[in-house]
Amino acid sequence: MTNTRTALVTGASRGIGAAIAIGLAERGYDVALNGIDDGTSEIEKVADSIRLMGRRAEIYLADVSDKAQVQRMVSAALNTFGHMDAVVNNAGILIAGEVDGLPESTWDAVLDVNAKGSFLVTQAFLPSMKTRGYGRIVNIASIGGKHGAPEQAHYSASKAAVMGFSRVLAQEVGKQGITVNCVCPGIIMTEMGRVNLEDAAVRGAWQDKTAIGRIGNPDDVVGAVAFFASDESAFVTGQTLNVDGGIVFS
Repeated sequence: MTNTRTALVTGASRGIGAAIAIGLAERGYDVALNGIDDGTSEIEKVADSIRLMGRRAEIYLADVSDKAQVQRMVSAALNTFGHMDAVVNNAGILIAGEVDGLPESTWDAVLDVNAKGSFLVTQAFLPSMKTRGYGRIVNIASIGGKHGAPEQAHYSASKAAVMGFSRVLAQEVGKQGITVNCVCPGIIMTEMGRVNLEDAAVRGAWQDKTAIGRIGNPDDVVGAVAFFASDESAFVTGQTLNVDGGIVFS
């Protein structure tokens, strides 16, 4: 094991992913940042923030639902960093719609990014982690995968799939020094989270529903991810941790 910790974070250009990437850098990690070419400079800003701390940050633009792009990204990241201690599968999309009118293409898009993306990125990193006998895989699921909300059946299905995938993978790779855990954010004030928060009354209802009495911020998710990415959680695997201010109690 080298002294320099490394982590790859998917969907790192904004919101929870950006907060995780910066939070890991603050804890001493060099970070590989994944995003898509969306015509903005958001991911560059995240990289600049990390570099200002004296940590390394490299950007890899790839669609996590495309196997060829994922394989190229993982190969390039391993070539640059030498190894990857932690992989945080955070990339996700939410396109709201009721089941009876939901286009098949929308179902496929959400499942492809949220569920298949986590599988493809993880699968691509497993050989190198097995060779080293070490790895920390942290999958960002959602409390939506536990109870869901109207117009989010496909999103809920995708996040439930991530949790099931993580529980089984943890059993397959635990003896090889690799742990696999899920973090389930609740209602977080991000660009995607605003789907649930556009209406003030809805926002207030969610706030009242939390035991802590507030909507979450992206930084609220960082600590749980950092724990699962570290050796502090060496004897924890196959688990899901709700980070929701007290909405789901299981």
